[in-house]
Amino acid sequence: MNKNYEAIKAHYAGSDAMDLAAMMAPITSRTAWTEMAGFPYAGTYVGPDAIIAGVFKRIGDEWDGYNLKLEKLVDGGTTIVGIGTYSGVYKKTGKPMSARVVHVWEMEDGKVLSFEQFTDTRLVAAATA
Repeated sequence: MNKNYEAIKAHYAGSDAMDLAAMMAPITSRTAWTEMAGFPYAGTYVGPDAIIAGVFKRIGDEWDGYNLKLEKLVDGGTTIVGIGTYSGVYKKTGKPMSARVVHVWEMEDGKVLSFEQFTDTRLVAAATA
């Protein structure tokens, strides 16, 4: 089995279990994590501390029941692709959100070189307004 695929499969399992340590296991100090332009946390964060502070902590603080339902994980060797749906309720507005998402992971020896998110940012933004 592909070490890269297994690392990302474990990341998503950690996400389902709300286990931040498991989610961050394949992340290194060089990992570049890009949230799509138009997304509330848009930008590129490098390294685990920046990713946690810029993305995961903010999601936890601002959303109730924020979830990614992973529907497919594609093993492309050094490129792993996750396909699913985000959902949650934005705390400040009480509005729900559901948006399709694709994650593209570039990997090396079970570690994340880069992550890029593609999602319908308009659907996410509608919940925050």
